[in-house]
Parts: sequence; structure tokens; C-alpha cells
Amino acid sequence: MKFITLTTDIGWKYASQMKGVILSINKDAKIVDIAHDISPQNIREGAFILSQVAPYFPQAIHVGVVDPGVGTERKAIIVECKESFFVGPDNGLLIPAAKKMGMRAVYEIMEKKYMREEISSTFHGRDIFAPVAAHLSLGIKVSMIGKKIHEYKEICLLYTSPSPR
Repeated sequence: MKFITLTTDIGWKYASQMKGVILSINKDAKIVDIAHDISPQNIREGAFILSQVAPYFPQAIHVGVVDPGVGTERKAIIVECKESFFVGPDNGLLIPAAKKMGMRAVYEIMEKKYMREEISSTFHGRDIFAPVAAHLSLGIKVSMIGKKIHEYKEICLLYTSPSPR
């Protein structure tokens, strides 16, 4: 994969830590910042932005981190699409964009050797999602990182206008 995109609500200064992790694993990675100023914890906004931008990077690994459930039991996932991957929390953030990109399968990230050794309870973007994306960019097979799952969170981005009065 040529590019790793980053879409987060963590702010620009913390995004540099994710970039450092990616580049420490794959020094040739090409990282594209989509946004790091998504409204805090606004999954729907992050999903919308990701779904609008990802199609312009059809062969990329897209990391999405808008994660109010960080530190809880929510799953960390990889969504495999026709020509791309999405990496992030299982909270619905990735699914609208993945469906646009030819979603094929969802994997729960399981294999710890593809994560940072120490995992913070508050920064999975740096400690799980960034290193997993970097390993995918090196050609590591998704099946080596996670197990296929069939239950995952979805959100709908359809807008319905108010009923006329």
C-alpha cells in the first residue's frame, strides 16, 4: 500500500506520535493527514469525513481514531476492502467509508506482536492502530494480525430532512 491516512480527534500535536510509530516500523511509509480536529468524541463527524475523503485514496490504509470507548472492552478492528484497509475502534467510525470502498471482511486485532509493547489505556491510536497500519503497509497479511468476525458496530450517515409542516 502506498499511503497511510490518519483521521482523528486527538489534535495535531498528538498525531505526530502516531506518525513516529508508523515511521519507526516502515521508514518508507507515506502518511497523509486527513484531519486531527474532528470534534472530540464525535464518531458520526469522523465517519462522515472519512467516508468523503477515503475514496480519493483507493489503495491506502486508513487509520481512524475517534474513540470515546478507549480503555473499555470495545474491540480494535481492521476492515478489509477491495483495495484498502481501515484500522480503528469498533464503534462504527470505519464502516460507512469501508462500505463505499468495497468492504469484504472485518477482523478483530488480536496479535500483540503487531502492537507496541506497552499499550496505554488512553492512546490506542499510537499503541495499537498506528503500528498495525504500519505492519499492513509492509505487506503483513491481515489474517496474521487478527481473526475474522461477523459482529461489529455500524452507524448510518443518511440524512433525512425534517418533515414539512
